[in-house]
Amino acid sequence: MVLSQAIISQGQEVIHNKAQQSLPLVAGTVKTLRFFADLCVRRYHSKGEFMSFEAMTDKEILDIANPIMDNLMDASTRIDHKAHTRDFTDRMKAIVTEEHLQKVCEQYQKEKGFFSARTPVAVFKRPDSAAIIWKQSFTKAKGEFVAEMVLVQQNGEYRCDHVMVF
Repeated sequence: MVLSQAIISQGQEVIHNKAQQSLPLVAGTVKTLRFFADLCVRRYHSKGEFMSFEAMTDKEILDIANPIMDNLMDASTRIDHKAHTRDFTDRMKAIVTEEHLQKVCEQYQKEKGFFSARTPVAVFKRPDSAAIIWKQSFTKAKGEFVAEMVLVQQNGEYRCDHVMVF
C-alpha cells in the first residue's frame, strides 16, 4: 500500500500524503529522516485513518503492542481492573469483569509468581488485525510460557481484542 506520492515541483521532491499535506524531502541523516517519517505516521494515525496491519512492519506493530502489553501485565500484577482493561475492545471489556480479573490474577500469582522477562517471537498480520506472540517468563514458575495478543483498530484507536498467557 503506497501512502505517499512523490511529485517533482520546482526542482524539489515533495511528498504528499492522503490528507494532502506536503513536506519537502530534505537531505539529512537516516535518524533525521526517520524522525520526520515517524511524525508523518503519527499524524496520519492520529486522524483516525489507519493503514492495514499487513502494510505495517513488525517493528511498527510491536511499537504499538508492547506498551499495551506492558500496561496489561503491570495492571494485572496490581490487580487493577480499570488500568488492565484500558486498552481493551468493548467485546473484551464485557468479558473481563472485576471479579473475573481478581480470580485469574490471584490464581496465576499463587502458582507462577509475577510476570518477568518477555521477548517477541512473531507477529502475524491480517488486513484488520495482528496477532503478536512473545516468550514469557514468571518469577516462580520455571520454563518458557507464551504470551499472545490480538491487536485491532476500534473507534480510531488501537485496542486489544484477545490476550492470554499460557
